[in-house]
Amino acid sequence: MKCRLLLCLGAFLCLCFSTGFPQSGVNLPDPTGSVPYISPREPQPATRIPDLSAQKENTADRMSWWREARFGMFIHWGLYAVPAGEWNGKTEYGEWIRTSAQIPLEVYDQFRTKFNPVNFDADQWAKTARDAGMKYIVITSKHHDGFCMFDTRQTEFNIMTTPFRRDPMKELAEACRKYGLKFCFYHSIMDWHHPDYLPRRDWEKDRSTEGADFDRYVAYMKAQLKELLTNYGDIGVLWFDGEWEQTWNEKYGREIYNYVRSLQPAIIVNNRVGAGRLDMEGLTKAGAFGGDFGTPEQQIPPTGLPGVDWETCMTMNDHWGYNKADTSFKTTREVIHMLADIASKGGNYLLNVGPASSGVFPQRSMDILDGIGKWINVNGESVYGTDASPFKALPWGRCTQKSSPTGTVLYLHVFNWPSDGRVILPGILNVPIEAYMLADPGKKGLKTDRKDDALLVSVPSTAPDQDNSVVVLRLLGKADMTEPPEFKTESDTFVDTVNVVLSSERENVEIRYSFGSEEVKARAKWYAGPVTLGETTTMNARCFRGGKPVSGTSTMVFTKTEPLKAVIPHPEGNTAPEGIKGAGISYDYYEGKWDSLPDFRVLKPVKSGVVPGFDFTPRNQEELFAFDYHGFVLIPVSSAYIFTTGSDDGSCLWIDDRLVVMNDGLHGMTEKSGHISLARGFHKIRVAFFERTGSDVLNVFVKSQWLPRKQLPNDWLFH
Repeated sequence: MKCRLLLCLGAFLCLCFSTGFPQSGVNLPDPTGSVPYISPREPQPATRIPDLSAQKENTADRMSWWREARFGMFIHWGLYAVPAGEWNGKTEYGEWIRTSAQIPLEVYDQFRTKFNPVNFDADQWAKTARDAGMKYIVITSKHHDGFCMFDTRQTEFNIMTTPFRRDPMKELAEACRKYGLKFCFYHSIMDWHHPDYLPRRDWEKDRSTEGADFDRYVAYMKAQLKELLTNYGDIGVLWFDGEWEQTWNEKYGREIYNYVRSLQPAIIVNNRVGAGRLDMEGLTKAGAFGGDFGTPEQQIPPTGLPGVDWETCMTMNDHWGYNKADTSFKTTREVIHMLADIASKGGNYLLNVGPASSGVFPQRSMDILDGIGKWINVNGESVYGTDASPFKALPWGRCTQKSSPTGTVLYLHVFNWPSDGRVILPGILNVPIEAYMLADPGKKGLKTDRKDDALLVSVPSTAPDQDNSVVVLRLLGKADMTEPPEFKTESDTFVDTVNVVLSSERENVEIRYSFGSEEVKARAKWYAGPVTLGETTTMNARCFRGGKPVSGTSTMVFTKTEPLKAVIPHPEGNTAPEGIKGAGISYDYYEGKWDSLPDFRVLKPVKSGVVPGFDFTPRNQEELFAFDYHGFVLIPVSSAYIFTTGSDDGSCLWIDDRLVVMNDGLHGMTEKSGHISLARGFHKIRVAFFERTGSDVLNVFVKSQWLPRKQLPNDWLFH
């Protein structure tokens, strides 16, 4: 009997050590110790998971709450809050500090001993988001550092092995339900901690990849996703990130998408689950798998992303994770304008907060949230459940719209209050029913008039809100809009002649045009095809129907220019001319911390050399570096050219020592362009770029009348 009892006890202990205990309600390992790897418990679904990645059924139903919400809170919170952006005397770090500051794994792991957010109050967080007008919260369950902010059985590198020993995700999920918010998870595909994740960081020379198995890592991730989707109730969104490394692919993305929807069929998944995202612009490459919505980061698409659900995520200052030294906060006015701008283009706004390790939001963040909450408490109707503006552009602000039983409701977000007391809406043909200020509880009617194609709304002399006053305009029928004709010409500068093409999206209209200051009237010249210009001139165009104007006037100035002479004439044959050493462009590489491009003349480069194009291959580190590229560009045809740099962070481009593109400063992926007319032959070119933290991208584009926009070809570059 005693022998049988011992055998049973031994079997029980073997079972415990082979499978592991849940970490809740048991004695936890010492958080100062090492963090062992626990084999994943890969979920084994009873039936085959259907492929939902290409199906559109029920998409509208799943997306309906999200499209209604328009405004959510992003929260980046994890171990990186402990150093608060500072390491070895430098204060520029955020959630990427583990790799940006090249902190060894065993050193970074010790942050667990200091992570004790005793001031964390899930109820207060959820209430703050609700009071700010937000409808959902997306919080980091795991960021790139691999630390899990939830109670997971898959690894001890999680919140339950810190002095805190509570699951803040469980508490926040309950608080969100209390305050009517959708609870959502951000989950990183990339993992700098897990032994099976590949690739390693470039600087981690001491972390061997021997024995690493990426498929085993994917199984680990699936096991964690099952925990997140079965232990925390209904989850609104799974917001993936970190998909850009070569180990991830579309096959994995579709597999994960189908898996999470097999667990919660109504869940929404962003496009970063796949591998086809186009940089920070958020779009998915044509033909690639794109999840349920696009994710522009730190930018608002100029015209939105028509036909695509999308959400701009943006920081309040310069970092996602908490940085105690970062005081570069946006103003409340800027945030309100961004919300209106995004809604007017049919998108959602996911605004980030980076809590401190103590569990509290920065005071500046709280002030911004309080300010926008006060605005949205009055004007929320103009944001929630709205559709994109019927206008392409309005000089005084933005417009959102909704359908109504009688027709259309326009919400006019007036940023710049008119000095003459009239808000003008060009090219709208509907009959107005009523107009009033949204801030007016009594909805006192505002006078409306018409002048030609435009509706005029008379408004009070003083704006009700200095940041954004909203005028409600109810129209009979669906919005009937005619935009001014569009100039389709590639460039407004030219060398010899330029062909001007005009077009309109409206049918049954005629386009008429004039030159100079002449007003476009019914008897102006009728547009029947491309107009060839040979001199500098101003061209105006307007749409007419039945002899009456039905749009505003578009204007474009075309400038004839003399092309800059080549520094070195175009070569005859295949012989390189004197002064040209060969293909490729020279570079000087620098390391340092800058807010804008430094004066390279007073700095000593770390290294110099030649590269085929504008790439970062020679760099020694992933952040805090700069390149100064210089050489020659071979222009094949005399013409006016448009050069563009798209960069994260700053960049500038010079041709023949003339600044053509100014795209400097700390920012996310941003494109800036400039024009210059160049004669055939070799011209000096210089492109400067610096990277501080976060993503690092530099693209250089060129286009002209004869050349569609394309990356500046490497075979145009010489040194």
